[in-house]
Amino acid sequence: MAVRSEKLDLRLTAEAKRTLSAAAKATRRSVSEFVLESALARAEEALPDRRFFGLDAEHWDAFLQALDAPPRDLPRLRRLLETPGTFDTER
Repeated sequence: MAVRSEKLDLRLTAEAKRTLSAAAKATRRSVSEFVLESALARAEEALPDRRFFGLDAEHWDAFLQALDAPPRDLPRLRRLLETPGTFDTER
């Protein structure tokens, strides 16, 4: 088991603290344990697609080809970027 050596401080409302305390008590955990477990579970939900990008060999080759391909000409996008906008006029 890893030693907990880091500290995280946060400010919260009295209502939020009461809610966390009640939830911790209901799950027979300390508030710190409840908050840490809950925050880590939420972090794990938010991170999978940012941590791992898995492709089989065929899809990986197609992905690399797409990255290496020259950009497509998109006339509407080119026109948008070349046309001065409302805030681009000189004064």
